[in-house]
Amino acid sequence: MALAAFVVGAALFRGETGAALLGLAFQARAGVDTTRDLPDGLHVALCGTGAPLPDPGRAGACTVVIAGQHIFVVDSGEGGARHIALMGIPNGRIEGVFLTHFHSDHIDGLGPMMLLRWTGRGATAPLPIYGPTGVERIVAGFDAAYATDSGYRTAHHGPKIAPPSGAGGKAVSFTPPVRGTLGSVEVYRANGLRVTAFSVEHGPVQPAVGYRFDYKGRSAVISGDTAASAALVANSKGVDLLVHEGLQPALVKRMTAALVARHQSGTAQITRDILTYHTSPEVAAQEAQAAGVKHLLFTHILPPVPFRIAYPAFLGRARQFYDGPITVGQDGMIFSLPAANRTIAFARLPVD
Repeated sequence: MALAAFVVGAALFRGETGAALLGLAFQARAGVDTTRDLPDGLHVALCGTGAPLPDPGRAGACTVVIAGQHIFVVDSGEGGARHIALMGIPNGRIEGVFLTHFHSDHIDGLGPMMLLRWTGRGATAPLPIYGPTGVERIVAGFDAAYATDSGYRTAHHGPKIAPPSGAGGKAVSFTPPVRGTLGSVEVYRANGLRVTAFSVEHGPVQPAVGYRFDYKGRSAVISGDTAASAALVANSKGVDLLVHEGLQPALVKRMTAALVARHQSGTAQITRDILTYHTSPEVAAQEAQAAGVKHLLFTHILPPVPFRIAYPAFLGRARQFYDGPITVGQDGMIFSLPAANRTIAFARLPVD
């Protein structure tokens, strides 16, 4: 009897302890806005640094750009919206999403992105989703897929929390420059922020673009998926921060060899194919040097690199070609470019 009583008591104690710890966690993190104390300027936060191949520490392609108090997202890979919430960046304040192209790993998180933004502030208008020609079809597909769910949420939470008019997205399309040219097109301008798009080299995927963000003398470029690109160099001239995709061919070839050894011929061929339309860290470093970039930040990491000790292997000889700072991106990183000076500050936000 004594043993039974002890077991029951221990179980109750664990339950009370767990509830108390969760209560503390809720008080510490629920509704937190980590953007509130950011200085005026341009801020870039990594909500997803992964690629299609599973990586336990990385969500799909997703980058937050904050200009002053205005929040935008570039690409919406799986898990990105959840990481935005965990980082304490209010989903409800997202004013737009910019898509670089329509590969699945850059759009498969759009459903949660639209949902959390809608219910996060009771939005009365859909989320603007900017993208090159064809974005209308993407947004229409997600709207159709989520229409039933949106109806459920309005019925359950009421039109004040989930106004029917605010569900889903609104496509805002633009015609990108002809592939292979160096020019750009302005796709957004408001509140001191200017966003331009330029075509990159991701064939056979077309259209595919990168974006440049300029705000109060600070600037950042997000490459999207691309092989070596003269347009990227031209449009990154003098930028403070270049957020560039990266694929290390030497490591991908090791992955291919392992797949062949296990008779996974189909996946092995995919890993061979991806070598042709991504950029190695070494080439990205040469591009950053040519453009006079102040800081090179890698995202869309291929192959998966789940532990920091392997980062030098991922970078390869990149530091030989670029004399500025290089960072291998991790989910939760935020880089701040204050308007008042030329510094770049770095911090980490929680993603778990």
